[in-house]
Amino acid sequence: MGFRLGIDTGGTYTDAVLVNEHQQIFAAAKCLTTRHDLTLGIGNVLRELPPDALCKVSLVALSTTLSTNSVVEGQGAPVGVLLPGYREQQVRKSGLLEIFKNDMVVTLAGGHDAMGKEKQSLDEEAATQAIKVLAGRVSSFAVSSMFGVRNPAHEIRLRELVSALCAKPVTCGHELASGLDAPRRALTVALNARMIPIIHELIIAVQGIMRQMKIQAPLMMVKGDGSLVNIKTAIRQPVGTVLSGPAASVIGACALSSAGNAIIADMGGTTTDIAVVTDGQPELGSDGVRIGDWKPMVEAVRVISIGLGGDSEVRFGGSSDIRIGPRRVVPLSLLAHQFPDIVDALHRQLAQPPGRRNNRFAVRLESNKVLLSRCSDAELRAWDMLGKQPVELDAIMAADRDIARAIARLQRHGLVIYSGFTPTDAAHVLDLSSHWNREAAELSALIWARQMRHIYGMGRWQPGDAITPSRDVFEQVNQRICRALIEVGLHQHRKLDRSNTISLTRLLAELVYESGNATGTNPESGSLFHLSFATTYPVVAVGAPAATFFPDAAERLGVKLALPVHAEVANAFGAVMGSVVQRAHVTITQPLHGQFIVHSDQEPIRFNELEEATEKARAMATEKVRLMTRAAGASEMEIRLSQQENHIHHDLDGDLFLEMRVTATATGRPGVGKILTSTSADQTVTQQ
Repeated sequence: MGFRLGIDTGGTYTDAVLVNEHQQIFAAAKCLTTRHDLTLGIGNVLRELPPDALCKVSLVALSTTLSTNSVVEGQGAPVGVLLPGYREQQVRKSGLLEIFKNDMVVTLAGGHDAMGKEKQSLDEEAATQAIKVLAGRVSSFAVSSMFGVRNPAHEIRLRELVSALCAKPVTCGHELASGLDAPRRALTVALNARMIPIIHELIIAVQGIMRQMKIQAPLMMVKGDGSLVNIKTAIRQPVGTVLSGPAASVIGACALSSAGNAIIADMGGTTTDIAVVTDGQPELGSDGVRIGDWKPMVEAVRVISIGLGGDSEVRFGGSSDIRIGPRRVVPLSLLAHQFPDIVDALHRQLAQPPGRRNNRFAVRLESNKVLLSRCSDAELRAWDMLGKQPVELDAIMAADRDIARAIARLQRHGLVIYSGFTPTDAAHVLDLSSHWNREAAELSALIWARQMRHIYGMGRWQPGDAITPSRDVFEQVNQRICRALIEVGLHQHRKLDRSNTISLTRLLAELVYESGNATGTNPESGSLFHLSFATTYPVVAVGAPAATFFPDAAERLGVKLALPVHAEVANAFGAVMGSVVQRAHVTITQPLHGQFIVHSDQEPIRFNELEEATEKARAMATEKVRLMTRAAGASEMEIRLSQQENHIHHDLDGDLFLEMRVTATATGRPGVGKILTSTSADQTVTQQ
C-alpha cells in the first residue's frame, strides 16, 4: 500500500505528513514558510520526509491558511468588481469600499427581479469601457448581478465580455453562492477574485516540487467544509478554500484526539481558528462563518477566525491598553534566527533614544507580478535591496528617505512585511519557547516597553526589565483566547447577533474567571453568579503555539485541555483525511398562484404544477452535482437529494407554498495513484 501526503502551508510554518493505510502518521516534518518563494519552504519540508516513502505516495492533499490570513490582514491582489443592478447603498453595506478603491468597484445598469425577470437591460457599452480601464490595473475580475442567483444571464454576459477584452480570470456570483443577500454575495465574489493569485502561486509551487521529487500522484486541495477538490476547481473558486487550513485542522484534531464533543482551537502565526464538534462532526453553514471582520457567503466548517497568533503585532491600543493583532509581523526572535546580525542592530537601537521605528526591519513577503509591474523606480530599487537582507527602517530613513518611503508603499501593497515584538517573542523571554533567538526576543521586549513608556505613556515597567512586559503580553493573549472560546459558545445556538455577542463576551469571561470553577475558590462566597463553561466539551488545541498559550487559558476557564500527539501538524494530517463533497442547489418559487419557476444556473423555467417543477429541479440538481463532483476529482460518487419547503398559512387560502430549495449532495473518494481518466458508475440515493 502507498502513502498519502498531506501538506499545510501557513503564514509561518509549512507542515507535511505521510499517512499510511492504517490512517496513522508515518512521518512528519515542519519548516518555515517562505512567502516570497513558496517553493523553498515546501521543498525544505518535503526533504525532511523519508525519500523512499515519498516515491510511494498515491495522493497529495494541500491545505493552507494563506487565503484566511489574506482576508484577516486585508491583503490580496487588486480586483475589478462589476455590479449590474446594485444601488450605492448596497455597495456600502457590502464592505467592498473598505477593501478596494472606489474606482475599482463599478455599478452598472442591469439586473433582474426576485423572479428572474430582467429589470433593466445590461449596459454593455459602460461595461466594456470599465473593463478596458481596469484591465491593466487588476489581477482578476469579480461579477455579481442583482438577483443573479435567480437569473445569471447578466453575469454570464459580463464574463464573456471580460474574456473577449482581456485575459484576466473572472468569477461570477452565481457560481459561488445561492443565497439572496446581494451585498454578502458581492463581497464573496470579490474576495474570491482577490485570492486567485495566492492560491495559484501555492499550487504552482507544490506542482514544481512534486516534479522535482518525482511524486506522481493527483494533487487535491481542502475546501472550507473539509472536503477535497482538484486544483483546477480550487483555482477557479479559491474562496471555497478560505477556511481550508481551519477545516483541515478540525478534521485532523478530531482524528488525533478521538474527540466526540470538543472545542477545536487551532493557533497559528496569524490567526486562531475555533470550531465546535458534536458527535465527532463539525457543524457546517454559511451564516455563521466569520473571518476577521468579514462574513463571506461560503459553506464551510462553522468557525470563528480571529487575528491572534504567535506572530501578531503587539502595539499600543489607546486608553493605556495593549492591542494584539490582527496584523502579522515577523517576530524579532525569528528574524535574528535567520539573520544573526539583527542582534547587533537591536543593541544599537537600545543604546539610542526611543523612536517609533525601533524594532522595525522590512523583509520581502511575496512576489505579486501585477503589483510589481506597477511599482515605481524607487520601489523596484527598494525591492532589489530587500532581496539581499532585511532593511532596518531607522537606518534607511537616515540614509535614503526616498527608499524608506518606497518600502512603506511596498508594505501597504502587501509585498513587504515588517518585524515587531510579538507573543512569540514574549514566550521566548519567559522561557516558554526556545526554538529561535532568545537574546533578540529580550532586546525587542526592552525596546518595545521603552517605546510604550516614552512615546505612548503606557506601562510602569522598569528599565532593563524584559520579563514583566512579556508577562503582560502573555496575559493579554490568554484573555483574548478566553474571550474567543466564550464567543464561540455564544454563537453555538445562534441566538445572538454579532454586536450582542461582543458586548456579552467580556462580561461572561469575567464572571467565569471569578467563579469557583475557574479560580478554585469557595463557590458559596464572593459572587451571586457562579458560571461554568464547556463542562462536557474539552478544548482540543493544535498548532505550533498551542502548547505555549492554551494551558493557562484553559485553567482560567476551568475547562479540560487536550494537546494531542502531533498537534503541531494537525492541519497537514487533516488534509488527507477528507473526501470529495460537492453540493448543488436549485430553487422553486411561486410568484403567482399556480405558477412555479425553477431557478438554477440558467434561464428560469416555468411550470403550472409543483410536482413537475419539483421533478425538474431534482433532475437538474442531480446532473449539476454529478458534473461538479467529477470536475472536482472524484472517480465515483454517491448522490443524496434533500429539499426544504417554505410555507405560510393564509386565512383564505390556507397553507400556501412560497419556495422550495432542492439540494443534491455528492460524496466520493478522490482518485489515487496516477490520475484517473475514466469514471465508474455513480450510485444515486434519494433522501427526503
